[in-house]
Amino acid sequence: MKKILSTLITLFFAINMNAQQPRTIFITGGDFSTPFIKYVISLTHKSNPKICFVPTASADNPYSIAHWYESCAELPVKAYVLRTFINSSPEQSTFEETIMNMDAIIVGGGNTLNMMAIWKAQGIDTVLRKAYEKGIVMAGGSAGSLCWFLGGTTDSRPKQLTIVDCLGFIQTSHCPHYHSEPGRKPLYQQLVLSGRLPAGYACDDRAGILFQNEKLIKSVAADTTNHTYFVSVTDGKIKEEQLPIETLP
Repeated sequence: MKKILSTLITLFFAINMNAQQPRTIFITGGDFSTPFIKYVISLTHKSNPKICFVPTASADNPYSIAHWYESCAELPVKAYVLRTFINSSPEQSTFEETIMNMDAIIVGGGNTLNMMAIWKAQGIDTVLRKAYEKGIVMAGGSAGSLCWFLGGTTDSRPKQLTIVDCLGFIQTSHCPHYHSEPGRKPLYQQLVLSGRLPAGYACDDRAGILFQNEKLIKSVAADTTNHTYFVSVTDGKIKEEQLPIETLP
């Protein structure tokens, strides 16, 4: 009887603790430098969290991976990398074992279309959903911000920006690099106005948005010149709402 009671108490606290973990996504328009890594660390509510960088969109670019480790060297974090361009070996962890053992995931920039295809082929998309539901913090910039939404514009194909479908954890569209790259803003507004994309959130490179349980909580930025926006249609015209922003230390 005591063993059953002990098991029930353990199960109760496990369920209760999981319920207290909000589903969290933090995105930036492109940049993911030290101020944003520190912000992700704070979102885990742990003193030395395990954070995994996912460089799939850059084809596991070694320079991006080296930069990730360099950025974390002086921070209170255990830094990991999830590589997908690999050869199998018995000592490796599975993608699921790696992801589900983290406190946060940060997805890097690059080719969003290729990244989504690889994730789907490897089952990583399903694992990320499982981790998100568990309360593991999801984050990223550029391709790493776009991936969490229904979709948006990408430079993943030759010649011009096009639409890409993504994970849909947040049921809106998204535009990274909003003012930072020519052509991003007018095309995004045109696609929202025409109905080819639903209303959604746009970010300048050094600005970001925090979502919890699929709701906007607040916007932050590394400086006062970068902002975030909600872009929608009102009375047949595009409406761009600049969101209140908090500057990171």
